[in-house]
Amino acid sequence: MKKFFKILMWIIIGAVFVGTFVFLYRNSAPKEERYEIVSPQTVTIERSTVLTGKIEPRDEIEIKPQISGIIAEINVEAGDFVHSGDIIAKIKVIPDENSLNSAQNRLDVANITLAQAKSEFERTKKLYDKKFVSREEYEQSETAWKKAKQEVDAAVDALSIVRDGISSVNAQQSNTLVRATIDGQILEVPVKVGSSVIQANTMNDGTTVAKIADMRNLIFKGKVDETEVGLLAPGMPTTITIGALSGVTPEATIEYIAPKSTEENGSNTFEVKAAIVVPDSVRLRAGYSANAAVTLQRAADVMSVPEGVIEWQGDSTFVYVLTSGDAPKQTFDRKAITTGLSDGVNIEVKSGLDASARLRGLKITE
Repeated sequence: MKKFFKILMWIIIGAVFVGTFVFLYRNSAPKEERYEIVSPQTVTIERSTVLTGKIEPRDEIEIKPQISGIIAEINVEAGDFVHSGDIIAKIKVIPDENSLNSAQNRLDVANITLAQAKSEFERTKKLYDKKFVSREEYEQSETAWKKAKQEVDAAVDALSIVRDGISSVNAQQSNTLVRATIDGQILEVPVKVGSSVIQANTMNDGTTVAKIADMRNLIFKGKVDETEVGLLAPGMPTTITIGALSGVTPEATIEYIAPKSTEENGSNTFEVKAAIVVPDSVRLRAGYSANAAVTLQRAADVMSVPEGVIEWQGDSTFVYVLTSGDAPKQTFDRKAITTGLSDGVNIEVKSGLDASARLRGLKITE
């Protein structure tokens, strides 16, 4: 029995030894490498870039008052459409005491002068009727009386403007009425009734009562990296994609590329503007985030191969052309080619390759 177990142990040891030897031999033997085979294709290759930016009105107008005071009435709100000349707000004037006193004194003096001129004119008229004074003296007296009346009217108007901001002669054109200067949509009304406002002058920009823009005339404003700005030109078409509006892709045309770069996060970028063609069925809003896809280069109906089959060596490019695919292994011939435009997946082959060639692709793993 002991002899049987001894023989069995040696058999097991021998089997393990033989199995190990066979396993090592198979792993150390050279394996046959096989590759996928690809052929050139005729395709259209485009190189494109995507600009990030937002939708903006071409002209956004800030409406400012022509006189300082307090907002007494607001006739519009954001989203309303207005026409040029429409009244947006009314301002109540808070008069300056010195200006008010000066205007009042002017009116008082004008009334005194008028009373005197009227008295002299009436006296001169009586004397003229009796032929005691000349016609020239009579006309001078009449002219002085008329001038005095005009001065009173002017003083009354000046007092009305200082006190109320309204001209007694033409109240419709008063500076207290803030009017729209263009046809468009109200984007923002940053003031409320009771807010103090000041007119624009050399010391400040004035208070903005409302912002108006023509939302039918929109542009895309974005940025392009300095590595691609040289490939852009005014007049190039682009397609706008708006994140907030799925399926809406209005067309646009580049009309402006900044001549000077700005530095952002360590890289130089250039501002780009494109005029958008807004479909009648689409309502765009100012401030929408958007992307603009621009085709930088295009090669139509050219021979191409997958970029992964290209071997790069300096400025030269090579491919491996299949010469034999029979067992026991594939054989390839290294061949130099001239390449052109690439879209990151396929690359144009300008010369050095026949359309019927079969090329080495990715290695097949078993």
